[in-house]
Amino acid sequence: MSFLLITIISFIIIFGILVFVHEFGHFIVAKMSGIMVREFSIGMGPKLFYYRHNHTTYTLRLLPIGGYVRMAGSSDDEDEEIQPGTPVRLQTNDQGVVTRIDLSNKSQLFQGIPLDVSGSDLERGLWIEGYENGDDSEKKRFSVDHDATIIEKDGIEVQIAPIDVQFQSAPLYKRLLVNCAGIFNNVVLAIVAFMLLSFMQGGVPNNSNKVNLSPQVSIAKKAGVQNNSNILAVDGHKTNTWNDVGTMIQKRPDKKVTLTVKHDGKIKNISMTTKSQTVQKQKIGVIGIEQAMDTSFSAKLFSGFTRTWNMTTELGGVLGSMFTHFSLNDLGGPVAIFAETSSASKAGFLGLLSFLAFLSINLAIVNVLPIPALDGGKILLNIVEAIRRKPVSEKTETIITLIGFAIIVVLMVLVTWNDIERYFIR
Repeated sequence: MSFLLITIISFIIIFGILVFVHEFGHFIVAKMSGIMVREFSIGMGPKLFYYRHNHTTYTLRLLPIGGYVRMAGSSDDEDEEIQPGTPVRLQTNDQGVVTRIDLSNKSQLFQGIPLDVSGSDLERGLWIEGYENGDDSEKKRFSVDHDATIIEKDGIEVQIAPIDVQFQSAPLYKRLLVNCAGIFNNVVLAIVAFMLLSFMQGGVPNNSNKVNLSPQVSIAKKAGVQNNSNILAVDGHKTNTWNDVGTMIQKRPDKKVTLTVKHDGKIKNISMTTKSQTVQKQKIGVIGIEQAMDTSFSAKLFSGFTRTWNMTTELGGVLGSMFTHFSLNDLGGPVAIFAETSSASKAGFLGLLSFLAFLSINLAIVNVLPIPALDGGKILLNIVEAIRRKPVSEKTETIITLIGFAIIVVLMVLVTWNDIERYFIR
């Protein structure tokens, strides 16, 4: 199997896991809150497969670039009214109540009643009327069952959306929980991924100045450095963390350095000459040491929380700096994710697992931002509603959402083009 194919498969799997976990958060909390979930989709575009269970249609779509939860009455529910003059077929039960409405014109309901629709109310009154079999001399009205379904024009069958099970009919706190659930799930995914990574690696990287020797040829080992030694200083510059040690040594390629080393309570100075490696077109110094690991069970167990928190604060700092020094290179879209997936694939399963955790935290942080059309924007509207004690008007919310969506689309186009230039043209 070629490396490109492995990268493509890895990209689809990672992206699919991220989308599924995020959307499943919205889905399960909506279900628990009594909100009807009409469709749960993985992927976008034309449908490849769908399955209905317990009032929800589960779809797999062609393009693996996202997904959505279609809750009745929400902004993601693009349910169109049945326009007068629309030909449909109705399926009724023994009491003459409509249980299925076929809009697809694909004759899925062979025994259905043909009807030219003159009017309908599938939210409150639950009825549909029109002219049966083309007979315009008599208008007939049919009651519609609360749990009736519609076969839409693309052939997918979904539930109708009566007002009592719509998103806006749920109490404010339940809607707020639904909007927060995707973010929460992404944080949980990162915690689980980091925890699994620590157990598979055999320990948790310790960000102290304690180091181990690399299994490869080690300059430090030849000079007398031992495992579990603390490097207190490099050329007299104090080093408290692994980051301090790494930074000081990397700045000195092919140079003589003196390390102040503590081992078994004894402190001594050890001198050596670094080698150089080229990383991203820059030479860095190396001496054959690596970060020490905490191999205790408790460290592995709690690493999911600590590493997730550390990465969240680190990414939060990067995000904050973007407000003063904005650059498209600080952002990445699907192209950048694909390129980074290629790099992570070279490190094997552990590299991909670490990348999954990183992306999950990124997705959570981005969705927290109060941008219309994102979860953070919806949460902000919930907070405004709580303060005003009444919801923002549907018209205002639609305008805000459209503006936010337009901003996201423009930004995604710019980011994608910048990523193409950055990874494939320059």
